[in-house]
Amino acid sequence: MATDTTKYKFNHSMLRVKDPKESLKFYEHLGMKLVNKIENPDNKYDLYFLAYDSPSAVSHGKHWTDREGIIELTHNHGTENDPEYKIVNGNTEPHRGFGHVCVSVDNIQAACARLENAGYRFQKKLTDGRMHNIAFALDPDSYWVEIISYNSVEATADVKDTSLETYRMNHTMIRVKDQEKSLTFYKDVMGMKLKRTVENPGAKFNLYFLGYGPESDGSPNGTSKSEGLLELTWNYGTESEADFKYHNGNEQPQGFGHICVSVDDLDAACARFEEKGVNWKKRLTDGRMKDIAFVLDPDNYWIEIIQNEGFKSRVKW
Repeated sequence: MATDTTKYKFNHSMLRVKDPKESLKFYEHLGMKLVNKIENPDNKYDLYFLAYDSPSAVSHGKHWTDREGIIELTHNHGTENDPEYKIVNGNTEPHRGFGHVCVSVDNIQAACARLENAGYRFQKKLTDGRMHNIAFALDPDSYWVEIISYNSVEATADVKDTSLETYRMNHTMIRVKDQEKSLTFYKDVMGMKLKRTVENPGAKFNLYFLGYGPESDGSPNGTSKSEGLLELTWNYGTESEADFKYHNGNEQPQGFGHICVSVDDLDAACARFEEKGVNWKKRLTDGRMKDIAFVLDPDNYWIEIIQNEGFKSRVKW
């Protein structure tokens, strides 16, 4: 059976967490709901999958593999009681790589006030700096969570309410060394479409937003209500530095783990990746787990490949 990349979904982004109770409380305060939990007591870890699942959510009621915009929290047993255990958030030298996840909201002023009133910290408040249309909250492990609005800041200036049911897990950002290599990989190999490009020559960086689904008009409004976008951040000149590399989150110290794409036919998709000459972290046939594979992107970020159970049943997750 052939595989159709137009049926692929950017399913989730995995973050390791120190204390799942605190992390769950934060993301549930942001309106996310637990849509699946996988316990693995033998290997001493648990996986928590959170997504927006209100009746108005994009993927309401669907199987967790048949969604986009999920955050997977990975908890290794005992870390919550280990004073020496720390997460690297991907934004500090020399371990930069993963940057943030992003939630788009109806009213950014009210959404940020609600987070601040609950006692959560910010890396950047709306009033900080020159950009007053984005904020960065900090989750309990100091991962950055960007907050953007799909309505103009001016339109919501006098509105005091925010509706969690309208929120979207909009995108995940990773930094890339060579934008041409990364764009080619995510478009030609992973089958994503370039939805929007933001060039900032003054600050010497570009942003590229990719994803599955329909074409976008390239405008901020065209992508701000989306779920499951991948933002690639390219800082000019890194592609010319022979020894330059980003931290993929899986080498010590650890933090971000991987992004995940669910596919229509896992065996056919992996056969296609093989034909494309990808670098594998784990083939389907490696190890004991025969229902997941991991591909490496040009910066050695891990991309998990799983079966979308909405197309065919393979695993009793």
